[in-house]
Amino acid sequence: MSVVELRGVKVHYPGQTQPALDIDALRIGEGERVAFIGPSGCGKTTLLRLVNGYLEAQSGELRVLDTLYTNVSRRRRRARALRTPVGFVFQSFNLVERATVFDNVLWGRLGRVPPLRSLFGGFSSTDKEIAMQAIEEVDLIDQLGQRADTLSGGQQQRVGVARVLAQEAQIVLADEPVSSLDPSLADDVLSLLAEVSTNHEVTLLMSLHQPELAARHAQRVVGMRHGRVVWQGAAAELDAAAIETIYDRAA
Repeated sequence: MSVVELRGVKVHYPGQTQPALDIDALRIGEGERVAFIGPSGCGKTTLLRLVNGYLEAQSGELRVLDTLYTNVSRRRRRARALRTPVGFVFQSFNLVERATVFDNVLWGRLGRVPPLRSLFGGFSSTDKEIAMQAIEEVDLIDQLGQRADTLSGGQQQRVGVARVLAQEAQIVLADEPVSSLDPSLADDVLSLLAEVSTNHEVTLLMSLHQPELAARHAQRVVGMRHGRVVWQGAAAELDAAAIETIYDRAA
């Protein structure tokens, strides 16, 4: 079953003549781990932001889970409903630096709390228990009361992963989640994301710069250039010829 599907989707940024995203057809199956790779500006981040509701398409159809989006007003009305089951792991962590690990993870529950109660931080004992379980799963229980800005980069990204776990997201989007980490930590964080995807039957979409990381941690790789899909296949099929096709600067 597809959980994300794009048909004839085009996204234009103001002042640009060429679309930032131009997808004829793309389907992501339930529970898949998919890595998007390609040169800078190829549309990887735009695609993830579209799926998460941060951007609107000017044309085409986007289906996320069981909801079809075809126009701006309809998408905006359903933004909260969309973002609750779709979690985002950010390149720059996007944590509240002065807040504790526990609070940052607990705030992942905001979409599960009634809007009025969320304004006053009205979290239930169940919410707090789920946050604790998420923190334990990413092995940060010893840092529970530590401020986010005192953590290492790898630990901060683990907080980001715990936050989407607490959110109980069905789809996790990870936008260059390891670009600021050294190689050993990069593998560590991507392995954690893959484990989360497998253990919780979560669909994982990652944008990555390094093809070798995509090959190691994804099941399927989608290569993009100039906003379009130029190659896709199983991670094991990502060979030198495929990489050359994806990163061909002359094309």
